[in-house]
Amino acid sequence: MYTLYRAPGESGEFQCAGIAGKQGFVQDVTFRSDMQQKPAIRARRIRRRYYRAFEAACDAVAWLCGLLAAAWVTGDLAGLGLTLSAALRAALAVCVLSAAAGLLAGLYRGRYQRGGLDELIGLGRAAGATAFALAVLGGHLVPGQRAPLHTVVGGTVFALLAMVGARHMVTAGRQWSRMATSAGVKVIVFGAGDAGAQLVHSLAHQPGAEYQPVAFLDDDPAKRHLRIHGISVLGDRTRIAEVAEQTGATVLVIAIARASGAAIRDLTRQAEQCGLIPKVIPSAAEILSGSASIEGVRDPRITDLLGRRPVRTDMDAVAEHFAGKRILVTGAGGSIGSELCRQLHRFGPAELIMLDRDESALHAIELALHGRALLDSDRLVLADIRDPGRIRQIFEQRRPEIVFHAAALKHLPLLERYPAEALKSNAWGTLAVLEAAAAFDVESFVNISTDKAADPVSVLGYSKRVAERLTAHMARQATGTYLSVRFGNVLGSRGSFLSALSAQAAAGGPLTVTHPGVSRYFMTVGEAVQLVLQAAVIGRDGEVLVLDMGEQVRIADIARRLAASAPGQVDIVYTGLRPGEKVAETLLGRGETGVRLYHPLIRHVPVPPLAPHFVTCLDPGLPDDELRDALDQCASCPGRDSGRRRRADDPAMLKMRSPRQAPPAVPAAGLAAAQLGRSPAEAPRSGRPRRHRQNHQGAPTGPCRRAPGRASQRVTRRPAGARPAGRGGSAPSG
Repeated sequence: MYTLYRAPGESGEFQCAGIAGKQGFVQDVTFRSDMQQKPAIRARRIRRRYYRAFEAACDAVAWLCGLLAAAWVTGDLAGLGLTLSAALRAALAVCVLSAAAGLLAGLYRGRYQRGGLDELIGLGRAAGATAFALAVLGGHLVPGQRAPLHTVVGGTVFALLAMVGARHMVTAGRQWSRMATSAGVKVIVFGAGDAGAQLVHSLAHQPGAEYQPVAFLDDDPAKRHLRIHGISVLGDRTRIAEVAEQTGATVLVIAIARASGAAIRDLTRQAEQCGLIPKVIPSAAEILSGSASIEGVRDPRITDLLGRRPVRTDMDAVAEHFAGKRILVTGAGGSIGSELCRQLHRFGPAELIMLDRDESALHAIELALHGRALLDSDRLVLADIRDPGRIRQIFEQRRPEIVFHAAALKHLPLLERYPAEALKSNAWGTLAVLEAAAAFDVESFVNISTDKAADPVSVLGYSKRVAERLTAHMARQATGTYLSVRFGNVLGSRGSFLSALSAQAAAGGPLTVTHPGVSRYFMTVGEAVQLVLQAAVIGRDGEVLVLDMGEQVRIADIARRLAASAPGQVDIVYTGLRPGEKVAETLLGRGETGVRLYHPLIRHVPVPPLAPHFVTCLDPGLPDDELRDALDQCASCPGRDSGRRRRADDPAMLKMRSPRQAPPAVPAAGLAAAQLGRSPAEAPRSGRPRRHRQNHQGAPTGPCRRAPGRASQRVTRRPAGARPAGRGGSAPSG
């Protein structure tokens, strides 16, 4: 039941203050009374009919003049000997035939766009039909005489030229008058292709257009001196400043349908150097969705500067894969998790279970998906992935078939200061979800990773690489498909650099950038989620799927773009690289090779497995430096794995890492020997503590230490999520 609220407006209008119902306030709408709409519509219809009748009359005159001119040229006019009544009857018949052929061809029904190729083809069809009728019916129009064929052909050519010329003159006159009286901003259009031509045509036919095209520029030498809708191509990008001074333009519109990020960045930089305001045309997706039109030019967005081909996902196959399934998303309140939930919700799953430890984030995602947020639905699960018992209970009760693991800690500087939290959430938390999924026969498990896991140098990279390797280990141990997805920075996510820079620019600066040469891979949230969904369909056991993200983008360039678009002067300050940061990221680590099997932009990369006991034996109570070293060793050591796949209902899998049981204590020397593939008796003995280092085989010699200076102490492997005595608290999993 909806209620329409009305409020009086000006000039006979009334406004709808809102449409209210069970879903709450919907939208504002302004209506105009039918009493004022109908006369205006009726007047436009009458003017349109008069114009079409006048157009048909002009075409008839063109035919009469064309036939007379052809008869005079061929000499047939003198030999006709027509009386006045016969001539009038023949002229009337030509007019009727011309109008009928034009109606049949759609010339007078608004079917064709003025000046387009379709209109020219329509004119040709109408002229051909009229000529055929004259050739067949000529003897009936003038009794006793048949129109000579050469006269009919000549008259058709003259008439067609006259009709095309008249239409072109009318169109050109309208464009000239609009451009002469236009008060729009003068713009240079870069790109003399289809997109640029459509933009100029749309602006020329739009009354009161905001922009007035005055010149074309294009890098194609074949288009020099070309004129499109009356606008000349005056050169390439090297003449931007010269053409701007010559025409008085203040805006450069980049009208290239599929321009690369590098081209947009270069043209934007040149335009700003010349004092021009850079603009771009909307993308094809924006135009097709109706959210923008071709003439709705806008400022370049960060996504326009990324320089990457769009990810194209087989949505039919994806929808078929997820429809009717029970799906669990961990970290559902985060940037990736919430977008995953939005897209999965459209596929019609049997049940979409959204898990997070942030109750406010769960409130927001339920409101976004269902228009209500009473927090009383079973689809919302409040839980921490660092609690293995709780995670196992959820899997036992809900029995998900597909799991997307997006819960993680992601802020690199914080994790450098608190590496124990990365161990608990990104490593132990992932292991808890993996083992619960394996124990209850999950069909597909997708772990969300990051490009910082490739040749990691930070705690975030170490912990995410460990998560990739644990996922690869579980792929060998359990039924179902277990894989990871690796991509770069996500634009617009909570706490992302773009959000921070935008907030600094809005506050008047300064913009803080760590290093002038620092560059990163970027993708939008929608692209990231498309990759994740595609991975669940085409991914194979134990591998990581890596998106071909094009070229890296320098952070300083984006900062300069934001500073240039700010209303006031904004400075850029370089603060220096923070611990764990790289100048440039990599998508593939040393020794990794990717193969494109099913998707041209997705590489399949094998991942060496890592047995869980290498991670569960780590002690978060270690000093930060030693814990970083231990995580580094877990991320980079070759590792050992049995390679034997166990069924999910195997008793060993059901008992694995039960929170009520702990494996027997193992000496530190025995753990080191196990990592090297030796027996404890063969392990090197030493009575003095050693810092963690790698031997010549690359395997860690002792990451599982309880405290420095106590290398001989017996260490017990604790289940993921267990905390040492006296330490508590937890960080968000989403």
